[in-house]
Amino acid sequence: MRHMILGRQLSRDTEHRKAMRRNLAQREFEHGQVRTTLPKAQEVNGCAEKLITLARRKDLTARRRVIALLQDRRLVDEEQEFTGQTVVQKLFADIAPQFAERNGGYTRIIKLSDFRIGDGGNLVLLQLATEASPPKGTARRSAGLRRKRNEKRHQFAREVMKKSKPEPEQLAGEQKAPAE
Repeated sequence: MRHMILGRQLSRDTEHRKAMRRNLAQREFEHGQVRTTLPKAQEVNGCAEKLITLARRKDLTARRRVIALLQDRRLVDEEQEFTGQTVVQKLFADIAPQFAERNGGYTRIIKLSDFRIGDGGNLVLLQLATEASPPKGTARRSAGLRRKRNEKRHQFAREVMKKSKPEPEQLAGEQKAPAE
């Protein structure tokens, strides 16, 4: 029995799972958003929220705890040149002040319409919930698509039945022919 065990295993051992969670959180803080699968995003979501909550405190203890959890790395630009800033510095200087008045809900998960090519995994966009990047798109209307799909099926079935069923005039002609 597995009672009171939190988190997902994600088919990885403990060290790999921690490293994956740490790397996805760093990429989210670095770029503002990460494209990944739904279970990974749900797992990283809680980790990123805790790190942002710690960074909002802005004291030395919080910074040390974030560094211990995140294992800080340097940021680079498009040309792979060092920008002079680390992920933790960006988290404390840029990201945490944006969420100073917010009591949680720092990240959002947006489901994408495409799937991963290899295994068909659901892809999502995990992004920071800043006002500068509101969610885009409209709500899905699957009920209307289902209705249209069912109407097409019924229409096709009617056409097939008409083709396979002989018309009444042909039936009358066939019945008279053997009688003559």
